[in-house]
Amino acid sequence: MKILKFFQYAYIFFAALFLWDAISNWSVNRSRSYMSLLFTALAIFMFFFRKRFGKKFEDRNKK
Repeated sequence: MKILKFFQYAYIFFAALFLWDAISNWSVNRSRSYMSLLFTALAIFMFFFRKRFGKKFEDRNKK
């Protein structure tokens, strides 16, 4: 169960990396920045999805 929490927060870490990449490349290569912003949004979505899934999994194991 602890490893699932680790991967859950790894998505936030990767979202921060992709956001930094988008900001640093904004004036150089805009299409790459848009792709990084897409990955940022995907990583944030996956964070909340995994968090919700983990909570459902814990609740099911408590019953």
